[in-house]
Amino acid sequence: MLDYALLDALASVIRSGSFERAARQIGVTPSAISQRIRLLEEKVGSVLVVRGQPCRATEPGLRLARHAEEVTLLERTLARDMGQVEIGGRSPTIRVAVNADSLATWFVPAMAALPDCLFDLVLDDQEHSAEWLRRGEVRAAVSGSDVPVQGCDCRPLGRLRYIATASPDFIRRWFPGGVTAEALACAPSLTFNAKDTLQARWIAANIGDGIVPPTHWLPSSQAFVDATIAGLGWGLNPDALVAEALAAGKLVPLKPDSPYDVPLYWHWSRSVASALRPLNRAVLEIGRRMLVPPEAP
Repeated sequence: MLDYALLDALASVIRSGSFERAARQIGVTPSAISQRIRLLEEKVGSVLVVRGQPCRATEPGLRLARHAEEVTLLERTLARDMGQVEIGGRSPTIRVAVNADSLATWFVPAMAALPDCLFDLVLDDQEHSAEWLRRGEVRAAVSGSDVPVQGCDCRPLGRLRYIATASPDFIRRWFPGGVTAEALACAPSLTFNAKDTLQARWIAANIGDGIVPPTHWLPSSQAFVDATIAGLGWGLNPDALVAEALAAGKLVPLKPDSPYDVPLYWHWSRSVASALRPLNRAVLEIGRRMLVPPEAP
């Protein structure tokens, strides 16, 4: 039988990356945390934490930490169903994979609908976020794929609308004759990271294949908007983030009436489905309200 005080210490160390921070979270001394980790490692016969700055979990450590987090979530659900306020003294932590643009536009209101929970967010491109769920490293994910993940359920959320934008000065400098293949091959673009293919897909859909523009690398949703307004380059920004700048004339669309919609889906683990029910409800409701409706089948 596993000792859940030991598992709680393990999950806190892995989540915070430090014995000292884990001790403060739980309300014990760092030496007590170290002793609990050592006892758990002796019990399971495996190293669970690689000590360092930050501390890292081994594969067995990750599996045990995920188990501990699931138990905490299920205990909270049991407490709610029995009319109790809480079991234990700390809020459960829900680990979710989400893309940066969803976090910047609509996901935070869904989080705010669960004030008694803590969130541990993993940021990844929407085309890759489901991999975190597939590996069992998160309990739920916002994904650009509707391909089912084993042991999980999936519901469509809606479409996150992007607009290819640039500043008026940038348009005058780089696109004096219009947005052509030749001009796009020379005009600096903006790219979030190596996984970001939005600009390439917009070019392929509106101009043609085989165009590879020079690019700035900016791994921040807000920096993307700021850089576009500053005339550093052109890029696809979420409509919600640039609506005011477009209305004020600080940005203009490269091709009017040519938005690019990215369908999003909500995946969650069935093993903690009852515990995630309030989050599922909030995410689906906020998505329905703030995203473009899904295309009809």
